[in-house]
Amino acid sequence: MSPDPVRGNALTVSGGRTSAVSGNGLAVASMLTWAAGFPAAEVLLQSWPPVALFAARLVLAVAFLVPVWLLIDGPSRVLRARWGHALFVGGTLGAGMFLIIVAQKLTDPVTVAIIASCAPLFATLLELATGTRRLRWNFAVGLVVSIVGGLIATSAVAPAQLGLGAGCAILSTGLFCWASMATARDFPDLSQTGRSTITLVGGLIVAAFLFFAAGQAGMDILPSAPIDVQQMGMLVIYALVSLGLSQVLFIASVGKLGVALASFHINIAPFYVMLIMLVLGEEWNWTRALGASIVAVAVVLAQDRRVPRRA
Repeated sequence: MSPDPVRGNALTVSGGRTSAVSGNGLAVASMLTWAAGFPAAEVLLQSWPPVALFAARLVLAVAFLVPVWLLIDGPSRVLRARWGHALFVGGTLGAGMFLIIVAQKLTDPVTVAIIASCAPLFATLLELATGTRRLRWNFAVGLVVSIVGGLIATSAVAPAQLGLGAGCAILSTGLFCWASMATARDFPDLSQTGRSTITLVGGLIVAAFLFFAAGQAGMDILPSAPIDVQQMGMLVIYALVSLGLSQVLFIASVGKLGVALASFHINIAPFYVMLIMLVLGEEWNWTRALGASIVAVAVVLAQDRRVPRRA
């Protein structure tokens, strides 16, 4: 059995099971931290233009992660890293991150959530195209169930608007899935923190270019209200927790599960957002809870139950 360039080659049954358990745990933690960014963004977007928030988020995340990466991997490994390729992968990731903001601006959160719930399909097609996954019946069933659960979790029946906004959301989802797979696969000499950080640097370059271009075009690029303590707190959550920490956890999960199975967990994110909003005073939503339960079943169904052969 040839090694999987993303997940490696399991040598024991118990080792494979341990990897699956830890991979799913990392994915859950990634989605919990990612979900924390939605309430924070809701507050920030009241006074921050999307391009300014996008740039500030990446500046803060990279400024925090680079020193951590230097401590973990050391300066020599950082300097020897594949910076050219990393900037390309990170630029793709950054473009996807910005397109999802544009998609929500042109449509509505429901439309974006519906399209994002198809992320497992995008990721599966990528793995099939690159030969890192064979489509088995249990995974195929889990894929369909995950998408259904994601649609239920968003409480969506049909998108309100399509057109350019939906196209941006589709392209964003595809770019994010490819960039996540490439981040986990193409930098084996770096730690999980290093893999995430080096590509976020590429995303920062995209953000800087968009920020400069928006300014030259006469668009609003600065917050419309003074930045106070509350906004700084929300920005820390949005940048360090919902992007920096979440991305490190998600890339680690992709390394253990593959991007397709790890992306199943994206469809539980609306439930995690609901839990956070519940703490903040919102009401319980049984529909989202049902959708999250269905996605959880899909994750179990899709687990690879093969007994791996010894190398």
